[in-house]
Amino acid sequence: MIDMLSDTVTQPTAAMRQAMFDAEVGDACYGEDPTVTRLEALAAEMLGKEDAALVCSGTQGNLTALLAHCPRGHEVILGDRTDLYDFEAGSVSVVGGLVLHPVATQSDGTLALADLRAAIRDRSDPQCAPAGVLVLENPHCQMGGRVLPAEYVRKVRSLADEHGLPIHLDGARLFNAAVATGRRAAELAREADSVQFCLSKGLAAPFGSMVCGGRAFIDRVKRYRKLLGGGLRQGGIMASAGIVALSAMVDRLAEDHRRAARLAQLLREVPGVRLTPPVIETNMIFFRVERDDLSTADFLALLSRRGVRMGTLRDGVVRAVVHYMIGDEDIEAAAAAVRSILSAGARG
Repeated sequence: MIDMLSDTVTQPTAAMRQAMFDAEVGDACYGEDPTVTRLEALAAEMLGKEDAALVCSGTQGNLTALLAHCPRGHEVILGDRTDLYDFEAGSVSVVGGLVLHPVATQSDGTLALADLRAAIRDRSDPQCAPAGVLVLENPHCQMGGRVLPAEYVRKVRSLADEHGLPIHLDGARLFNAAVATGRRAAELAREADSVQFCLSKGLAAPFGSMVCGGRAFIDRVKRYRKLLGGGLRQGGIMASAGIVALSAMVDRLAEDHRRAARLAQLLREVPGVRLTPPVIETNMIFFRVERDDLSTADFLALLSRRGVRMGTLRDGVVRAVVHYMIGDEDIEAAAAAVRSILSAGARG
């Protein structure tokens, strides 16, 4: 199976497996695992922040960060098409007592400054939940892996400062954005007070995400990590794979981007396929199959029969995600499978 469902389907590399076997470990819950400590220091350095915490997942990372930023009853202002809003089980509200305040997500993944400003309620009004934190996503998954413009992020920073609000960056695939723009991850994270990024997506580690920020902030994150059941014992076994991910898997993301661009090029040539968005910046391709007699579910089933797995995040839009286990020949085969379905008719 050519598996393009997500970059979370990657399996650990041989180097990761060896590192996990050889890992020096201790009790991470007591702060005594040297490999976890090394990973946290490496992540903080690469993101240009004072400190970092290894957490179990991106969902746990975003949740602990938002809990650390603001107390119960405050609003989290974020986009209505962000992963945090759509795909994290409402954890921020269920666990944290925080109110999600969505604003319209623009086609490039930005949130209009006017919409953000309008969403920040007057704190003197006792009828309204006060704003607690602004959330950006970079790159923006549901808008096609789009990278937020640097000037836009600076403007959001100015707006946040004007209202005394922190910015949390959901940077699940932040290193894809860094490679796509030729900038360091620390540059992309500079305007944010906190950042979450995943080790288990394009970087191919089997476990974990990192939360990065100021030292006092990370102390609070670690307290919430424990509260949520994320206190690890011999966590170095998993952290060692994360170290390999950050040391060896970042630069090669450019290969995924190149292959994604090639797949997009091939799909543009298939009658009945429309890329949405047409711009490919990272490792994701979104497209619609514009045939009245072929539903998205039926198309994906036919594709699977031909040995290619893709998925969908919303009705009518197919997503293909390129990762290190997808080679050049897989790209050609995937495009050929799409073409064969659309040329064969609805029954495939």
